[in-house]
Amino acid sequence: MSRNILLVDDDALFRRSLAFNLDQSGYQTNTAASAEEALELARLNRPDLVLLDIGLPGMDGLDALHIFQNEFGVPVIFLTARRRELDEIVGMELGADDYITKPFNFDILVSHVKAVLRRASPPGATTPPTNLITVGDLVIDPAAHTVTLEGKSIELTPREFDLLCTLAADAGRVVSVDHILTRVWGAEYMGESQVVYVHIRWLREKIEKDPTHPKKLLTVRGIGYKLVAT
Repeated sequence: MSRNILLVDDDALFRRSLAFNLDQSGYQTNTAASAEEALELARLNRPDLVLLDIGLPGMDGLDALHIFQNEFGVPVIFLTARRRELDEIVGMELGADDYITKPFNFDILVSHVKAVLRRASPPGATTPPTNLITVGDLVIDPAAHTVTLEGKSIELTPREFDLLCTLAADAGRVVSVDHILTRVWGAEYMGESQVVYVHIRWLREKIEKDPTHPKKLLTVRGIGYKLVAT
């Protein structure tokens, strides 16, 4: 199973480029433009590793580090354009697992990612328990990245899984297309609603008995979508 990386950086072009390369390297990558957004994503789907910029709008990376460590216990690699040695010293003293200064070679970043993940998950280690999300006959396990429907396992792509988790987190309530784009694809995809429509259709084909007349994943015209228990 691919490891889940949460990339937090306020540079949209950098996020999109790095996330693409991480995906191509076999990782499942979610992105956030701020620490606050990243923490919401982490509560929805716990990451295996956080790539965290220090200089963020709102809560900065140094403050966010404490929350990622205390609430989620996940390893953090700082990414920053700051070159002062003080930042590196402070970052490591606060407990960051690694520190990389921009610009960097992608292959070097991947080697750091692999090393930190190995240290965080030594042989024989177990994954911390995560609460299951149940919506009617759908059961989602964010930690194991599995979904069962009426007790039978169904296969979802990483995007479909994130989409389902986003809707399940607000089961019974309408989730706007903009919210889905931000949570599943990242803020840089705002305005590209077509990608949501396509993935909703694909998801319905896997969880609905009759995808053309959905009973679980409902459209609320002009607003968004709602996942309901049946």
